[in-house]
Amino acid sequence: MAKVRCQAVGLLSGGLDSALAAAVLKGQGIEVHAVFIEMPWGCGKSGRVRAVAEELGVPLKVILLGDDYLEILRNPRFGFGSAFNPCIDCHIYMIRQAAGYMRELGAEFVFTGEVLGQRPMSQRFQALQCVEKEAGIPGRLLRPLSAAFLEPTLPEQQGLVDRSRLPAIEGRSRKVQYDLARRLGVTSFAQPGGGCLLTEKHFGARIKDVLSRGCEYIQATAVLGLGRYFRLDERTFVIVGRDERENAKLQSYAVSGDVLFRSETFPGPVALLRGDDSAETLAQAAGLVQYHSKLRGQPPAEVVCWRNGPVSERRTVQAAELAYEQVNGWLI
Repeated sequence: MAKVRCQAVGLLSGGLDSALAAAVLKGQGIEVHAVFIEMPWGCGKSGRVRAVAEELGVPLKVILLGDDYLEILRNPRFGFGSAFNPCIDCHIYMIRQAAGYMRELGAEFVFTGEVLGQRPMSQRFQALQCVEKEAGIPGRLLRPLSAAFLEPTLPEQQGLVDRSRLPAIEGRSRKVQYDLARRLGVTSFAQPGGGCLLTEKHFGARIKDVLSRGCEYIQATAVLGLGRYFRLDERTFVIVGRDERENAKLQSYAVSGDVLFRSETFPGPVALLRGDDSAETLAQAAGLVQYHSKLRGQPPAEVVCWRNGPVSERRTVQAAELAYEQVNGWLI
């Protein structure tokens, strides 16, 4: 067994690059501690990250995204990418979380799986330098996969990390990473694809919509990654599930005060209403349930609704008749 040279804290996403970064450093006898920043709507899945950490044999700390992240979404210092993605500010936030854990453990440095040139906004040379500076750990942020193209960090200069044994990877192709994964026996990573929901324009529009109306709690945004999103008025939105998985998640992500809808007399989706619960909006939400079922265009049906919370009384609401133009006008 390799001798432990030092301790390091690394951001683990469940993907290929971060798993390789951890494996490479662990291969040098470094005691690796992994951190996963769990977002209520993505990126990554904690189950996948746990599988990667178990395969690598490294302890994992899961840190829930804090309400302070909402300010980054409202006013990112370094701006947005092509959608509602504040990539540089987001990386700074995550590195700061990992740096806090580094200090807690008494570890020597933080590392990530970032690859120079892989992403157009956050993994440019200038962006990598900016993140290190703004995160407040100058010289102690190592990108093992691209270290050959970057200035030596303190752990490299101090001999804690052997720079000559680190890979030299850059660019968007992942062929080198797949070859390295085979050599190191890393298999549990998620395949590239998907990524951060904030880079998707429709999801970004939803986040922007609720932030502009005073959302204060990050957990209240969890439902925004699900279903079809309808803005009924300034106070109220409705999300309609697209399949049974989303129907179940809508119910589990509901917060106190949300109203849930589901038909008990015909097959249809679950809907979640947040905001005004007047008779008119309840009927409109019920109408969206019927509209997205096989009863679209049929006479108004009855839909059951209940308020989320420890005690909920179910009631029946007659669905409003909705035309295509009205439904499409609400859709975001």
